[in-house]
Amino acid sequence: MKIIPLGHSGFRIEIEDQILLIDPWLTGCPVFPEERRAEAITGATHVLVSHAHADHCGDAFKIAEELDIPAVGIYDHMGYVEETLGIKIIGFNKGGTVKLGQVAVTMVTAAHSSTYRTENGPIYAGTESGFMIAGEGKVIYFSGDTDVMMDMELFEALHQPDIGILSAGGHFTMDMTRAAYAAKRFFNFSTIIPCHYNTFPLLEQSVQPMIDAVPNARVIEPEVLVPIEL
Repeated sequence: MKIIPLGHSGFRIEIEDQILLIDPWLTGCPVFPEERRAEAITGATHVLVSHAHADHCGDAFKIAEELDIPAVGIYDHMGYVEETLGIKIIGFNKGGTVKLGQVAVTMVTAAHSSTYRTENGPIYAGTESGFMIAGEGKVIYFSGDTDVMMDMELFEALHQPDIGILSAGGHFTMDMTRAAYAAKRFFNFSTIIPCHYNTFPLLEQSVQPMIDAVPNARVIEPEVLVPIEL
């Protein structure tokens, strides 16, 4: 299994017979080298979208159209995208599981928001979510944008994720301290990959608070396009 950071909250996950792109924000992302876009998306089989904010779905639907692959996410949002853009979609909802080849993806709750910005104000675009991604004998929890939730106790009981990809930048999501609290209180991760930080000055810049707070897990500071092999 390879988890390849794409910057901010974007990841390329090569697992089983699938190559999943999650929340790819490549165009205009301050930390992504746009000249390496082809490298990031080549061979992708699906694009997973956690919610509608531009820093998460900014490139998702362009990539889905370009590669003729499905966008995967919450039913309401994907239905709107299918009607307006005409791309392939897989829409499902919280608690549901879809099989993508040999990989099982379960949608779980998150605590955030999910809207499009328009000249008339924000419009509803489904609700925010996270994903449990199971394959190769492991489970990855991609938290999406969220705060700490008591639901996480159920996530551990139901899925026992080995790997946590956790939003941890603060301001818009839980920060390093809160994400570390979630990891210690609710989960038994062997590996934690923080995300949604260090993209711009408003967010937390260092992963060290999480490293200090969760000594029993391997906390990996993601580097853009540098594979993490697990």
